[in-house]
Amino acid sequence: MSGVQVTPMTEKAFGATVTGIDLKNLSETEFGLLVEVFLEKGFLLFPDQHLTEAESTAFGERFGELEFGGLPMANQKKHHDGTFGEIYDLQSQLMRTNVGNETWHTDSTYKPISSKVAMLSAVVVPEEGGQTELADLRAGYEELGEDIKNLISGLSAFHSTNYSQANDLGDFPDTNDDGLYGTVYHGEAYLRPLVKVHPDTGRPNLFVGRHAFGIPGLGRDESRSLIASLLEHVVSDESRVYSHNWNVGDTLLWDNRRVLHRARPYDYAKPRYLIGTRVAGDPASELAYYPEDPEAEAGREALIAELHILQQVSQDRMYGATTATF
Repeated sequence: MSGVQVTPMTEKAFGATVTGIDLKNLSETEFGLLVEVFLEKGFLLFPDQHLTEAESTAFGERFGELEFGGLPMANQKKHHDGTFGEIYDLQSQLMRTNVGNETWHTDSTYKPISSKVAMLSAVVVPEEGGQTELADLRAGYEELGEDIKNLISGLSAFHSTNYSQANDLGDFPDTNDDGLYGTVYHGEAYLRPLVKVHPDTGRPNLFVGRHAFGIPGLGRDESRSLIASLLEHVVSDESRVYSHNWNVGDTLLWDNRRVLHRARPYDYAKPRYLIGTRVAGDPASELAYYPEDPEAEAGREALIAELHILQQVSQDRMYGATTATF
């Protein structure tokens, strides 16, 4: 990649800024070298790319089959002519979901096959707030004591967005909804190990976030405490957390198998428009099970029991144990 500069993030355990490159016009050789850097660093920032929705999709497809490509992640209704209009109300399910994403998570662990790569590109950004933050699960695991590593080596947790929305916000989405939210809030829970071995690097890392709950073999309080302590450990060291202040034209690419992320609050009455593309994981390494498989029943039962408890104890949270009506 002649002329390309890779600059590691200052005082961070992961991440790099890549300049002197055009994501719209990469040769196969250049793309292969880029993937090597990506796997080493965990996330890459590409300033001044100005990708369109179609260009975001095309670049994402080079990593594999997409969950979705070039999706407008905006707080406004998009018209058929490409313009944006009314800003969504905070009580809408879209905005409830956006606010939920302000808590640390990895993408699509609540689906049968979790995601391997995600990308955001900035089109319209607020003057203040609205950052995207990333945290290094690999460095977090490496800095654990051997006693904790031994404790969690054989443990798993269920993952569900119905759980995380209820637990974090007191939001109880309708599991029978159609469209986008029917694929997100579906009433299933997928069991995933607390320690994940990265399929491409062979390096172990923690695999926890807001969607994780109900570690089989532990009581509810012990499970919640362990997941919370692992997550807090990861983000407790500044070298393991990167906060990105968006500039129009930026593209941010991260590895969902290694890196946590979250959005930060902003003035929700102001426009914000990012383009999102998400690459599906390889079934050989990212498949938990499918809803029709026998092991899925344990996840459903665990989720039903947990939501019953949260319905009683989450009424003082942001959405008051309610369901969006629009």
